[in-house]
Amino acid sequence: MTAMTHPISQGDNALDEFAQDPAHPTPYRWSDLFFSAAVSLALIVLMLLLNLSVLFPASAQGAPVDLRIGFQKSASLLTLQKAQGSLEKKLGALNATVKWVEFPAGPQLLEGLNVGAVDVGYVGEAPPIFAQAAGAKFVYFGHDPASPEAEAILVPKDSPIKSVSDLKGRKVVLNKGSNVHYLLVKALEKNGLKLSDVQVIYLAPADARAAFEKGAVDAWVIWDPFAAAAEQSIGARILANGKGVVNNYAFYLAEAGFVQKHPKIIQALFEDSVEKGAWIKKNLRAAAELIAPLQGLPVAVVETALTRYEFNVRPITPAVAADQQKIADTFFELKLIPKPIKISEAVALQTK
Repeated sequence: MTAMTHPISQGDNALDEFAQDPAHPTPYRWSDLFFSAAVSLALIVLMLLLNLSVLFPASAQGAPVDLRIGFQKSASLLTLQKAQGSLEKKLGALNATVKWVEFPAGPQLLEGLNVGAVDVGYVGEAPPIFAQAAGAKFVYFGHDPASPEAEAILVPKDSPIKSVSDLKGRKVVLNKGSNVHYLLVKALEKNGLKLSDVQVIYLAPADARAAFEKGAVDAWVIWDPFAAAAEQSIGARILANGKGVVNNYAFYLAEAGFVQKHPKIIQALFEDSVEKGAWIKKNLRAAAELIAPLQGLPVAVVETALTRYEFNVRPITPAVAADQQKIADTFFELKLIPKPIKISEAVALQTK
């Protein structure tokens, strides 16, 4: 407004002279001209506002939102989405941006979610159970179908261990609080053993791989693509995988309240994950070639891992929640978590 009023204030004398000019029969007063100018200015501003409202409707844009996604590089679908920028394109229409935050494994990701470092995360079955028992605040809002063959108990190729029952008294390494924790429990149970019958050593994937290669442990319980990499690069042998033992779901989690506050963002995440997941399953080799350099793995390893996963995100169902509750109850019975928990208390309302 200052820029427009300044020339008018400078032109008061000119306007008076114009009004008194005998060449103009109609007597103009300065106040009349000021009123006309003000009305014209108001109309111009109104037209601009109307045009802007058409170009940028508030209902479509909303306030800017930063979606911070916690992921693990081993999560092939999210790694592909990050590399291709497909989610950023969808969320751009919602006035939202994406920030990717990498974590080495699920438990660390849950810590990030709990302290507010991320808004959304993607993990296996066990991490959210340990986190909920520790008082973390989050909600489940989606899951990928069961992928039981995407995790396994590995032994060295020349190991004398031939069955899970042979693990009694042996050293078994795994990432504490990860999905493979439950696999070991159920695999031992199926073969008449308890978790206390083996010597469990907790190490992150990279350190566990080193211990496994050095012969410091007898078995390694791990998920893909780490399992496929060990098979193909050092000849590790699968003693047992999750088939017929566990479901091995993967879950989408969010900070409590985020799902209800931003349903359109969650819907966009669902849609992009479904689209990219379907593309991966139809184009395994091409997908592996894109993902392999990002994970630092050979293409053949990534392709093998992709065949073992199912990608088709869906809302949490009663059956899936019940299966997750069984895992939580088992962990409490084994004193792996300090108190019983109710999965239902951490399940968000279903999103379409």
